[in-house]
Amino acid sequence: MEKKKLLTYEGLQRLENELQDLKVVKRKEVAQKIKEAREQGDLSENAEYDAAKDEQRDIEARIEEIEKILKNAEVVVEDEVDLDKINVGCRVKIYDCEFEEELDYKIVGSTEANSLQGKISNESPVGKALIGAKVGDVVKVETQAGEIEYKVLGIQRSN
Repeated sequence: MEKKKLLTYEGLQRLENELQDLKVVKRKEVAQKIKEAREQGDLSENAEYDAAKDEQRDIEARIEEIEKILKNAEVVVEDEVDLDKINVGCRVKIYDCEFEEELDYKIVGSTEANSLQGKISNESPVGKALIGAKVGDVVKVETQAGEIEYKVLGIQRSN
């Protein structure tokens, strides 16, 4: 049995839209490229044909990957997230005790994590340490660079 993948509603929508685009738009585009490449004749030395077939393989692999994620998805209803403690679907404000700076993160499932957008996974070292913490708690995170301490300053809904 595969473990459930946690998704926020926003993450679910994004995956469903990508899947729709891949199935409806991208499949047609690549089929057209393959058709045009075939019309050029000899397929053994046809770079366009090889490139189109590679693209088709990548599209089908991504479709399969998204369908697998969606099949095992558990959507976190962000409006029902308990704000007494940190959980998936909430936005947290924490204080980095070493660098003396405030950080703002949204806790998401692993498929949605994107550190550049301030979205950290509940399965990452920082995410794991923060899950279940309350405002005022100091959590310790073991990293390759050593132990880091964060103080939880606030928990709020992400929407």
